[in-house]
Amino acid sequence: MAFKSCLVPLLLPVAMALLLLAFGSSPAAAQLEVGYYSKTCPNVEAIVRNETEKILAAAPSLAGPLLRLHFHDCFVRGCDASVLLDSTGGNTAEKDAKPNKSLRGFGSVERVKAKLEAACPNTVSCADVLTLMARDAVVLAKGPSWLVALGRRDGRVSSATEAADHLPPAFGDVPLLTKIFAANGLDVKDLAVLSGGHTLGTAHCGSYARRLYNFSSVYSADPSLDSEYADRLRTRCKSVDDKATLSEIDPGSYKTFDTSYYRHVAKRRGLFQSDAALLTDATTKEYVQRIATGMFDDVFFKDFGVSMIKMGNVGVLTGAQGEIRKKCYIVN
Repeated sequence: MAFKSCLVPLLLPVAMALLLLAFGSSPAAAQLEVGYYSKTCPNVEAIVRNETEKILAAAPSLAGPLLRLHFHDCFVRGCDASVLLDSTGGNTAEKDAKPNKSLRGFGSVERVKAKLEAACPNTVSCADVLTLMARDAVVLAKGPSWLVALGRRDGRVSSATEAADHLPPAFGDVPLLTKIFAANGLDVKDLAVLSGGHTLGTAHCGSYARRLYNFSSVYSADPSLDSEYADRLRTRCKSVDDKATLSEIDPGSYKTFDTSYYRHVAKRRGLFQSDAALLTDATTKEYVQRIATGMFDDVFFKDFGVSMIKMGNVGVLTGAQGEIRKKCYIVN
């Protein structure tokens, strides 16, 4: 699988502009730099890229999970790799919170981190590894690239309770999702754009089964869900108690980063309630319908890179804060 993107030249000036904007508003983010490891670990991006390429060549379906790991990290305590920490006897960590039980890719992150430790011991944070792997996973899935400023440090705290309270839920409506995004410095457009990440990956039946069975006292199925699509989903997801069955979030294209997700949502075939909710708000609906035409793929690719840079700067630890973990699943 070749690592390339014809959109890199288009995105570089946009990414640089946004980096400058973000640095102007966040003292911690301002300490991040493109080329941060140029002297201490000059091959960091090549090492991450090459190892991620090997991982996805063997298991292409991991692109979505690697992107999701970065999302779930940044929305809880910021992008500090706290989602990677294991629970201990006295603490239940984020990865064991109910919304995170289906996360995958932890072993892949450890594999990349081990390569970096061999090349540059005690230098590159797990938070930076996770950020780079998310970007590279998107590119390897034929999506856009964007500049990643580095210099994040790793947090020492990970709480399942915080994860349950702060992650955007699959059943969220736009007001709730907007509130959660705003708490992380992200706006309604970012919500519409970053939802496009659902073009990659799969979801367990339990995350959407309520839309199919006993939805309310009035409706047996969610009326915002296309009835034919609901019937198709029921053939896979047999009941609300089905915890194992997986469905493609973007049917027919779940390993490829493209705009087909928006076409499904526009046809009322978004898998989650949060996807369907995008059609209930004027701003998010307009974005969905525009990208769904298939005439603005380049716009979405550019927007996604911009929003990912913003998200990757949320709540970062820099300087003397946090630590550089030797292993991502345990504090030093």
